[in-house]
Amino acid sequence: MTLESDILAARILIVDDQDANVKLLQRLLGEAGYTGVSTVMDPTTVCALHRQHDYDVILLDLQMPTMDGFAVMEGLKTNPRDSSLPVIVLTAQPGHKLRALQAGARDFISKPFDLVEVKTRIHNMLETRLLHRRLAAQNERLEEAVAQRTAELRESEARFRSLTELASDWYWEQDESGEFTRVSGPVMEMLGLRVAPLVDGAPPPPDEGWNADERQALQTRIAARQPFLDFVFHRSHPDGAQQAFRVSGQPMFDQNCRFIGYRGIGVETTPGK
Repeated sequence: MTLESDILAARILIVDDQDANVKLLQRLLGEAGYTGVSTVMDPTTVCALHRQHDYDVILLDLQMPTMDGFAVMEGLKTNPRDSSLPVIVLTAQPGHKLRALQAGARDFISKPFDLVEVKTRIHNMLETRLLHRRLAAQNERLEEAVAQRTAELRESEARFRSLTELASDWYWEQDESGEFTRVSGPVMEMLGLRVAPLVDGAPPPPDEGWNADERQALQTRIAARQPFLDFVFHRSHPDGAQQAFRVSGQPMFDQNCRFIGYRGIGVETTPGK
């Protein structure tokens, strides 16, 4: 539906104890194309009716017996669904206009009625109120979509973590300087802390036992920001024991295509492990 069709279908309540005023406004709105117009002459019923029908605008006379328009507005404020009163007051008293606005009314229409003013003020208020509702609904849908997408991403990440843990001994991430920022699994125990600076140009200390040629080949891949799959490297211990590993990694880039590090998985392939 278009905004204009929504405006003409809006729920409007006329509240006035004078039958002539009620009929005049009802006829005027009908001729303007409004289809959701209701009337009431007993002001004590307005609050209950509004809770039931959630009117888009209430045309409220201020001077009524039993309960004046100011008392009606105070009652309407107890409706938790309305952060602002959908009220246009009808008054012949100039001094009541400011008081009515201070009491929560959104606008006023002077008596005797100017038909152009009546139609203009009602249309403007309905347009503003319905646009606000559309914006609120759009924001709510956006928040729901963001929450759903966030949940999907978290679930996807959890599945990815689970799969990498099942398929490998460890998962790792490094920043652009080669420092580990995240590890999952016994990577430190298996490889030792000295493995962190993979892109540091210096050769590993002799007691690390890493194969120098393999280490250099891996550094070359990383320096070129190339992915690597099942890269094999070995480590020798002083007691003669040998370890073999297979590692895969891929470079990470931000939305501006700036290199921000590597992530990957690894597994120990030493026979008997």
